[in-house]
Amino acid sequence: MSVIETVLGKTVTTIFDKSREGRHGIPLPKLDVPAASTTLDSSLLREDKAKLPQLSEFDVIRHFTNLSNKNMSIDKNFYPLGSCTMKYNPKITERIAALEGFAAVHPHMVTNNMADNIQGTLETVDMLEKTLCEVTGMTAFTTTPQAGAHGEMLGIMMIEKYHESKGNKRKYIIVPDSSHGTNPATAAMVGYEVITIKSDANGAMDFDEFKAKMNDQVAAVMLTVPNTLGMYNKKIRDICDLAHSFDAMMYYDGANMNAIMGVARPGDIGFDVIHINVHKTFATPHGGGGPGSGPVGVNEKLKPFLPDLGIKKVDGKYEFTKGGEDTIGKISPFFGNYGISLRAIVYMTCLGENGMHNVSSKAVLNANYVRVRLREYFDVPFDGLCMHECVLSAKTLAKNGVTAMDIAKYLIDFGMHAPTVYFPLIVKEAIMIEPTETENKETLDIFCDRMIEAVKLAQRDPAAFQEYPKTLGVCRPDDTLAIKELNVRSTH
Repeated sequence: MSVIETVLGKTVTTIFDKSREGRHGIPLPKLDVPAASTTLDSSLLREDKAKLPQLSEFDVIRHFTNLSNKNMSIDKNFYPLGSCTMKYNPKITERIAALEGFAAVHPHMVTNNMADNIQGTLETVDMLEKTLCEVTGMTAFTTTPQAGAHGEMLGIMMIEKYHESKGNKRKYIIVPDSSHGTNPATAAMVGYEVITIKSDANGAMDFDEFKAKMNDQVAAVMLTVPNTLGMYNKKIRDICDLAHSFDAMMYYDGANMNAIMGVARPGDIGFDVIHINVHKTFATPHGGGGPGSGPVGVNEKLKPFLPDLGIKKVDGKYEFTKGGEDTIGKISPFFGNYGISLRAIVYMTCLGENGMHNVSSKAVLNANYVRVRLREYFDVPFDGLCMHECVLSAKTLAKNGVTAMDIAKYLIDFGMHAPTVYFPLIVKEAIMIEPTETENKETLDIFCDRMIEAVKLAQRDPAAFQEYPKTLGVCRPDDTLAIKELNVRSTH
């Protein structure tokens, strides 16, 4: 089997092709202790040495550095992914998270109750919880969830426990039709049936339909504020009041917190529980399936149900605590993904109150700048002032054969990651753009110019889009087949 690939007519060798017998990077000393005996069945033991590549350290560094440069990354490219908040990760957070006193802490110091040895680490957890309470208006936080979706499930589990503690077994959870897919999925995983409410002409959850379907069997209402259309629901206080009149809980999906951080607090609005995606709002690394961290905050009503791992300060020292008699129990043996939480508290500490307000203000300003520049060229399903992201549509272009996916493929050739397409699902040929606060006007203008050029090309020569992207090894893969038959290597 050949392991040589051809990309754009250039021969690209894999690390196995570069291997040379006897070449090595760091020599290991000769084994000077007896080989350990093994109890493994002989059939499980390797007969031949593993066929690993043999290279110098420099060969390895150069190979993987060159590979990494072929990838798009937030440090190299503009990432206008709507709903994902792909913004710059400040390097100060990376440096502090890499300090030995933090990075070398063994996770089982938590499970072994070795609090005396990690007082500084626990202080940062305490700082994060207290700061998140201040930013969100919640009473208490837990950092134990391993990811945003994990935190979302925890929130709904606590809501379930709340109703059970009052002797009420509730049946439904309400979500809008514009919700993130995790909302109905989480509700179903915890055992609830989902009631979906359509959006009104302004892109908000239709209040009249919500009012008609709200009843004493509803456990919670799950909302994102602003929503996935980038619109702020002006009736949000009325929704909270109506839900509370039935003793239903208000769940805040924190995915779009970047739009209101330092400006408005979900707890003040009327929400009872919130999960935070620190990789979206607080500039921690994002992507590749992780690393995740999803702190969850609650008000006084849900505080007794927090999971069975926490900390408190007694006589100047931090101690581990267990939940009370109403706790939902343990959902994780650790304080989430600590390195990511640490980055988040460093980011918030650097910003301060005024900095957080400035982040949200600039995020909203940038999104509206893009919206105004492009609204004459694309369909605008919900016009008017948006928050941190704007949603356009390629519906008219699609009639001439150019889809939102074609626009996305086109942008790749110009060093920009594509915006989110086909979400929210309620918008046909959706193009969802979130520039974040970290992009300057020059970058936004380059992006908008390319989007406008794409529209003009679609009007002039729609068939041209079938050739984009032209700069990648694979131009137009069968996306459906790729999902069904995952194959990430070439075998020519």
